[in-house]
Amino acid sequence: MHLRTKLKIVPLFIGTFVIAANLSFAQQPSNISPDLQGLDPLTPVNVIVQFNSSPSLVTLETIPLLGGVVKGTLSLVNGVLCSLPPALLNVVAALPGVVYISPDRLNMPLLDNSAGAVNASTAWQAGFTGSGIGVAVIDSGISNHSDLDASTGKFRVVYSQDFTGSGSTNDQYGHGEHVAGIVAGDAASSNCSNCTRQFRGIAPGASLINLRVLDKNGSGTDSEVISAIAAAIALKAKYNIRVINLSLGRPIFESYQFDPLCRAVEAAWHAGIVVVVAAGNEGRDDYQDTNGYGTITAPGNDPYVITVGAMKAMGTPQRTDDLIASYSSKGPTAIDHVVKPDLVAPGNLVVSLLANGGSTTLAQANPQNDVPLTYYENTTSTALSTQYFTLNGTSMATPVVSGAVADLLQAQPKLTPDQVKARLMLTAYKTFPLSSTATEPTTGETYTSYYDVFTVGAGYLDLSAALASTYVAPGLWLSPYATYDPTAGAVYLVNNPASILGNTSLVPDRSVWGNQSVWGNQAVWGNQSVWGNQSVWGTRSVWGTQSVWGTRSVWGTSSVSSERSVWGTSAATAAEATMINGEQ
Repeated sequence: MHLRTKLKIVPLFIGTFVIAANLSFAQQPSNISPDLQGLDPLTPVNVIVQFNSSPSLVTLETIPLLGGVVKGTLSLVNGVLCSLPPALLNVVAALPGVVYISPDRLNMPLLDNSAGAVNASTAWQAGFTGSGIGVAVIDSGISNHSDLDASTGKFRVVYSQDFTGSGSTNDQYGHGEHVAGIVAGDAASSNCSNCTRQFRGIAPGASLINLRVLDKNGSGTDSEVISAIAAAIALKAKYNIRVINLSLGRPIFESYQFDPLCRAVEAAWHAGIVVVVAAGNEGRDDYQDTNGYGTITAPGNDPYVITVGAMKAMGTPQRTDDLIASYSSKGPTAIDHVVKPDLVAPGNLVVSLLANGGSTTLAQANPQNDVPLTYYENTTSTALSTQYFTLNGTSMATPVVSGAVADLLQAQPKLTPDQVKARLMLTAYKTFPLSSTATEPTTGETYTSYYDVFTVGAGYLDLSAALASTYVAPGLWLSPYATYDPTAGAVYLVNNPASILGNTSLVPDRSVWGNQSVWGNQAVWGNQSVWGNQSVWGTRSVWGTQSVWGTRSVWGTSSVSSERSVWGTSAATAAEATMINGEQ
């Protein structure tokens, strides 16, 4: 189970959609909003035209004569709501008394920044909320919560089953409920008359299938997870299960071809279910002198599934300032050297559902993560929320992608798992800095992350772009392998023979990973290496014997995976429960 509870609440605020301008503001009248520039001149847009006083009847009659449509009045601001082709903006701006013209922007009441960063509201605006799609959450259970009720009051957890032997499907640990809210919460508890923020999941109309495999301490076994995956496959037709969310994992002990967890997720994939898996939270792990490389966990090491790393939303809804979380695990995978993660998504300092009013193990152990009512309500009360809690890690990034998949499948239900994976990877946002530095607030230790293919994969999830894409992959879309040439001192990507990635005639003419995801200007494919002789590490070379590619590395005989099991309370579960401060 991948969680990394290094938590701290940060401000969230409403994001608005700003349309990129092709003209400078100086080329337009000063009373036209900059985000109305560069639009198709003939496609009508809804705008608010403000006047210096109540517009006259003559003025209101002029707008239709010019080719616009008056849709309503906004007397509070001396304005009118109009539909206008952008070509008419200059003409309307010159009408007597016009003060300012701006888009009728989409405002969401302070949604979690995760939704803004991946452009989820584009899907919602188009009516895609995951409705009719079943998402199986294989985790620590899901309890009753008002944010998981449909508008009719019917609980949207349509099926529950316990695999822990406890006989209860409720979340006693506090992780599954949080994950479920990121997938499908409908913000009912933060949708009040005095609420100033709302916490809505990426697919707030999706149905949830609750398959509990982790106990009150966050522990479970491979067999329990595999049994839950089998149940999801068996229930697929009844509940239209198209997505499995696995915000859990454990170290790699053998090739994915033999790992039972990997075989189980592949079975689900071949059954037509998109499997989304957390990458892991060991990106800071340097015990093998690998700078955190080679730390992806199983079953995220399987080339079929979508493996997700974590980004930091930086307290804003726009993604342009977002940075990789330094704890997010990096590829290539141990033993097989599969190129992972496939995508990154927001996973740091995420506010989502609090299970059982805070009586769970995580909530009791980490009161620092409680959300005060004043965080999302206009109130003088000093009380803490009984509905929401903050967590972070690749566990939180994974359901962001699962929710996006549900929205995409509602829009295009015939897409196969490979076609979904291809679409998300090809359309991912690929503009990143070369590197960034994070500081651990409790110790002051700093960590430097590089935005290469083994850190950010194909890029940052962009649901809007995925919905707009028409690409349909004609075959398997398997994550490639990385291979090291010690003679040349370079790393290359090699396609799985079964994958269409190596056939340029079947893949759109754009890089899957983008130029920012490799080092330098070298291409991902062909004879050019991913990592060449020019290392960005400075004096500590990537190629040294104590480095990523040395004898004590992912390429050496010594496996990055250790005997530490994520399933035991003395392992990652306990470690994550103590990580309570959010990464800065």
